[in-house]
Amino acid sequence: MIPLLKELIVDSQVNPLFTGVARHLKVRSVAKKATVVIGVRRCGKSTFMNQITAELKSKGVSQENILHLNFFDDRLSTIKSVGLDLVLEAYYQIYPEKKNQEKIYCFFDEIQVIPGWESFIERTLRLENCEVYITGSSADLLSKEIATQMRGRALTWELFPFLFKEYLTFFKIKTGKTFTSQERLKILKTFESYWIQGGFPEVFKQDNLLRIKIHQEYFNSILYRDLIERYDISHPKALKDLAIKLINNISSLYTINSLTNYLQSLGHKVPKNSVSQYVAWFEDSFFLFTIRIFNASISKSNANPKKIYCIDHALVRSISSGILLNSGHLLENLVFVELRSQYEEIYYYKTKRNQEVDFLVIKPNRDKMLIQVCESLANIKTRQREISALQNAMEELGLHKAILVTRSDQEELKFEQGIIEIIPVWSFLLQK
Repeated sequence: MIPLLKELIVDSQVNPLFTGVARHLKVRSVAKKATVVIGVRRCGKSTFMNQITAELKSKGVSQENILHLNFFDDRLSTIKSVGLDLVLEAYYQIYPEKKNQEKIYCFFDEIQVIPGWESFIERTLRLENCEVYITGSSADLLSKEIATQMRGRALTWELFPFLFKEYLTFFKIKTGKTFTSQERLKILKTFESYWIQGGFPEVFKQDNLLRIKIHQEYFNSILYRDLIERYDISHPKALKDLAIKLINNISSLYTINSLTNYLQSLGHKVPKNSVSQYVAWFEDSFFLFTIRIFNASISKSNANPKKIYCIDHALVRSISSGILLNSGHLLENLVFVELRSQYEEIYYYKTKRNQEVDFLVIKPNRDKMLIQVCESLANIKTRQREISALQNAMEELGLHKAILVTRSDQEELKFEQGIIEIIPVWSFLLQK
């Protein structure tokens, strides 16, 4: 095993790095803590690690001080039986002079497939002069698992598929606070492409057929590799039927009871607690997200229906049967992912008059932000309904500003309660 590890370590040092397009996520390392990047499959985690490696080299770090291994490499399958300690043994056999003398930068892709990886990383951080960077499919490498198994020796960062700002960077389109008419048209045209393709980098510039096939391959990989194999699920067909049911009802309310009844109507003998566990696993894999109603009482919040969203709006289109899906729901999903990439506390809100506001965001400083999503305000009744819901929510929450995101409308409305800013989605996606 040692000779193979030596070969892989040296190969990673001399082979050219594919760094792709710079992502907007800025991670910061802390001494004696592993930097952990988690996210859904194929969102670009390994390329992001290459970008960090390239940045280190640009600052003068020697390539000999960089140890990079991808544990999805089938040649490393036998390391499960011999242990990860051989990794450092192999490295220091190549560079014995660096032991305890120079800082080593360790990059481990998909290390979660190796049993006992947590104790190896914890021990490495404690005993070696090193920085450690880890990536993993989020179902196997969760911040809550790291917190319990690595004794606080990790900082976790979330990487999403390309957000619209990053998509513009990919196509070399610059953005600023103001735009010329030509720049605006270019951004609008690029948004229409993003609306169809979504944020997974592998589907960029692919035709419709290939994009759909690639998305469906991602869907099956998440289900079978991240969930069914990992948790040894005894009802895999029920899991898949549930996933499709949720995808077909994206941006909509659901209850565990309704999902359980649906699966039982298909002949699946799956208990309610298993259905609840399935939904939790979908969230753990970064495939689906749920949000609760905003309520000071956690028990009341949990008792109400929840809303479901997907990691990528275009992935929804490729998986969905299309029967119940509408573009308004996709637009709401797109806005949610943008919000989720910046904030963790996101709820939906119901006014005392039972009017729904799509998102209530709680910022880290505890300020609140109301956001409503509506594809078009051309219909007078729709316009009145959406604006009225925001007005009442603003009054109840004591807020003086709210945002209404649409496909193309732009306007500022002033009321006694405050201001409602109506903005097109492309502009919203470029804001912080």
